[in-house]
Amino acid sequence: MDTQGYLDMDLLRFTTAGSVDDGKSTLIGRLMYDSKSIFEDQIEAIEESSKKRGDEQVNLALLTDGLKAEREAGITIDVAYRYFATPKRKFIIADTPGHIEYTRNMVTGASTANLAIILIDARNGVIEQTCRHSFIANMLGIKHIVVCVNKMDLVEFSQEQFEKIKAQYEEFSAKLNVPDIRFIPISALKGDNVVSRSDNTSWYKGLTLMETLETVEINADINFEDGRFPVQRVIRPQSEKFHDFRGFAGKVEGGVFKVGDSITALPSGTSSTIKKIYLGEKEIPEAYPPMSVTFTLHDEIDITRGDLIAKTDNSPSVVKELDVMLCWMNDKPLVSRGKYTVRHTSNETMGMVLDVDYKVDINTLTEINEDKTVGKNDICRAKIKVSKPLMVDSYSKNRGTGSIILVDNGTNETVGAGMVL
Repeated sequence: MDTQGYLDMDLLRFTTAGSVDDGKSTLIGRLMYDSKSIFEDQIEAIEESSKKRGDEQVNLALLTDGLKAEREAGITIDVAYRYFATPKRKFIIADTPGHIEYTRNMVTGASTANLAIILIDARNGVIEQTCRHSFIANMLGIKHIVVCVNKMDLVEFSQEQFEKIKAQYEEFSAKLNVPDIRFIPISALKGDNVVSRSDNTSWYKGLTLMETLETVEINADINFEDGRFPVQRVIRPQSEKFHDFRGFAGKVEGGVFKVGDSITALPSGTSSTIKKIYLGEKEIPEAYPPMSVTFTLHDEIDITRGDLIAKTDNSPSVVKELDVMLCWMNDKPLVSRGKYTVRHTSNETMGMVLDVDYKVDINTLTEINEDKTVGKNDICRAKIKVSKPLMVDSYSKNRGTGSIILVDNGTNETVGAGMVL
């Protein structure tokens, strides 16, 4: 096997969402089972579990429902991450819960995804939770949605029913800002159009789900225009060999940085040029997302952890007030005028929630202005003031520099995740 070629393979992160019993876990199990991405002992384990539960056939959902409580209840509670690969691509799946009380788990699972699979039961069509999951995927900047109309075997693979559901979803999704939406008629239980093309849907001329996942173009989704490099660590070896070495290590969150580029360190505003770029100990001519590298500069300028290196002619906003869409994740409700630790890239500062503009009814996508009590799983628009400047972009422009988390100062728990508007 070409190990280097395997390591260099493209990685697609995708999330699955749908109402309870729409078949998300079965679909993922089918993808892994039919693409031969399961070890023999895993197959034996789920066969045994299926027998104990009295299932008529092997229950592929058990591959992802990893928690004992999930297996017993037959539902997904937490975000279950699964990894598999085909000869064309590597995949990381986040199987997220369908219940409204686990909205925060869906936000967690979808926050790093390139693509979302939205499952719709062919018998029920578009329901409130379909809209809710699509709204969250859109809010989190996911540019590709694959709508899988599942359980087509229960509607006799009716093209008319598929087209009806497609029209319903297209009418709703006109409100969203998702550039790429595709529709596939499938049966996760039977395997139709998941990995193999189905004879039962001769009227469907599109790709199977696996073909879609293997070929969807995601490189265009990365922001290669705006150079963003949050500094995680200043490297000063103080050794005989590297006596004068002073490097700035971090992960490129946007743009392409090349040796000789003019850069500006923020928030100080001091400028210099890139002298060398290191990937490990190897010198390279350029760096781009999501590479973790070290820069050295031609000038001795003061840069510390939490600062951001940007291209001189293209800087983010340097602000002390943030307008964010906030998903609340804690049992304790948000405290208006409450103080929280705000974490942004490698930066950390104190922040205060100045005001909640409105909550979002995530079933109808309407604003709630009369009730501004923000509890667990609620999503709201809020203003946050921070004690030191943050270098931010809008979340739609750059996920890395456009996201924050709020941390409770007393318990150190992550209580909220925010997308900068």
